[in-house]
Amino acid sequence: MGISMKKDYKTVRDEKKRIRKLIWDRMVERGVARFPLPPHNRIPNFENSRKCSFHLERLKEWREAEVVKVNPDSPQKSIRYKALKDGKILVMPTPRLREGFLMIEPENVKPSLFSEAVTIRGSFKFGKRLGSVRELEKIGRIDFIVEGSVAVNRRGERLGKGEGYGDIEFGILREIGLIEEDVPIATTVHEIQVLDESIPQSIHDVSLDYIITPKSLIRVERRTERPSGILREILDDEKIQKIPLLREILGIH
Repeated sequence: MGISMKKDYKTVRDEKKRIRKLIWDRMVERGVARFPLPPHNRIPNFENSRKCSFHLERLKEWREAEVVKVNPDSPQKSIRYKALKDGKILVMPTPRLREGFLMIEPENVKPSLFSEAVTIRGSFKFGKRLGSVRELEKIGRIDFIVEGSVAVNRRGERLGKGEGYGDIEFGILREIGLIEEDVPIATTVHEIQVLDESIPQSIHDVSLDYIITPKSLIRVERRTERPSGILREILDDEKIQKIPLLREILGIH
């Protein structure tokens, strides 16, 4: 049911919009969406999202990871909590990347405060701001990434909420050498967010290795090639001006 990538950008954009609305509407109709509501125009939270964190133990890449990057949305809160509980350094992007990233080191947070530290407000309180390339490079390497999604399929094709920040984050981290092309990337979603149909992909879209639902862990058999860095041609000037890290990397003052 997917569309040919030879079709123009407007067709791809419209098809992505259709799929997002399909998923958001379906989550409301079936009563699986959770606060914040409505799920539309966001990475949707879903029932039993906490159960997804249990499946991570099955992944050798997660167990061996020392530094993990996890998106700041509600359905991935339990993943961020697990990262700190497992003794991993947690990296979180700030909203719209306007202040770069935040790094939370578990040894600097009391275990009783982990739940607070992994919220957006708490991450600014307990985390260290990484707003420049030099500050980010001190991380050394990110070993594992968890992204939020609106829709995915078993080929590892992913659809976010449409603003493109997850792809920009990947491009920035690739550009400065903090991640490799084959860094393990997982997402957590409800079962009804996993589609059988093709999801149209653009050159900046980042494919997945693992899809985690409350009931299962899905290993993607063959994912597509990922971007090698920042794709300047797909960035609009307004977004560049609002993200200092992008301006620094692109040499724009």
